[in-house]
Amino acid sequence: MNYFTGFYPSVRVDSSGGGVVSQAGGVILTSMVKAAGLGTGLSEALEPWRKPFATHDPGKILTDLALSLATGGDSVSDIDRLRNEPGVYGLVASDPTISRLFKILATVKPAKALAAINGARAKARAHVWAQAGKDSPLHAVSAGNPLVIDLDASLLNSHSEKEDARPTWKKGFGFHPLCSFLDHGILGTGEPLVTLLRPGNAGSNTVADHIQVVKDSVKQLPTGYRSGRKIMIRTDSAGGTHGFLDWLTAKGRNFSYSVGFPIHGAVADVLPLVPTDGWTKAYDSDGVERDGAWVADITGMLELSSWPAGMRVIVRKEIPHVGAQLRITDIDGHRYTAIATNQEKANWPRWRSATGSGHAARTGSATPKTPAWPTCPSTPLPAMNSGATWSCSPLRSWPGPK
Repeated sequence: MNYFTGFYPSVRVDSSGGGVVSQAGGVILTSMVKAAGLGTGLSEALEPWRKPFATHDPGKILTDLALSLATGGDSVSDIDRLRNEPGVYGLVASDPTISRLFKILATVKPAKALAAINGARAKARAHVWAQAGKDSPLHAVSAGNPLVIDLDASLLNSHSEKEDARPTWKKGFGFHPLCSFLDHGILGTGEPLVTLLRPGNAGSNTVADHIQVVKDSVKQLPTGYRSGRKIMIRTDSAGGTHGFLDWLTAKGRNFSYSVGFPIHGAVADVLPLVPTDGWTKAYDSDGVERDGAWVADITGMLELSSWPAGMRVIVRKEIPHVGAQLRITDIDGHRYTAIATNQEKANWPRWRSATGSGHAARTGSATPKTPAWPTCPSTPLPAMNSGATWSCSPLRSWPGPK
């Protein structure tokens, strides 16, 4: 039995044995749409694009497409799985109707249409977070405990010559979108904020694209949380460019950041000079020491005057996994990676490498990425040898040989 409220039927459970549906789990998704106000918000936002006397609401068409993806679909035609369950999803538009909506949104003030959709998403997100109380991602957010936004690009294959499908740098053919995800921490998963659609031949470290994704990402956050150190931007080495970091740290933005840093040139030159006692153990994301992994702060060994003020460079070395190939910059049989950050104190949950974001971008899972690596030991460190210094955090920093 059911009765209709809004876009989707409100399903009741009884023992009569009638009206049985095969996608009962979809009720969780439709209930979320109602509770978040997303359906109502999209309907209001897209009202200017709705034709008079139209049967299908543009807002419901978009939410139906999202539900189709959530239930396993990977193309527009897969919305048919919803169409077969009117008791759960209500009246679902036909494929031609959906195509006509796409054409209207893409040709009649498309920039305003996209802004309207994103505005409705941001409003629904703010409403849900406000209801979450202490479980909200914004709870206790500060410069010392920032809200983390992960950026990463992903390669998606195309099996036909679709619009903007191009050869990729991995010798494939398809697309190269740049995505952002909000990290909900070790015990949570995350949620997608923005996906910038790009052709397959788009660059990995394109500054303009990274800046645009950050701009769009912070617009998805409630007002008051769109700038400052309480927001951390985290990405792989594609974001480790002068242009991107200069933009992040400019006056009026001043974001926290943790980005991959290339191991070549000056960084590769100083790695052999770090003394044995300049390394300290790395920790996994659960706070347990990681076997065969160490970190060191080499900021004092590098000339960083051309980079944003306050930037630190932290290196990890790790015994490679069986079968892993070392690079020419790896020494002593260890794999080396580095990050650049403007965080003043070490904190392992924030500096987790973002190299796993690609999988989340491909699958839409928005799951936490790879284990943490730079971290603080739980006990005070002993005094260093003469000629070396400690950094302001418990991570070891060595200024290099005199």
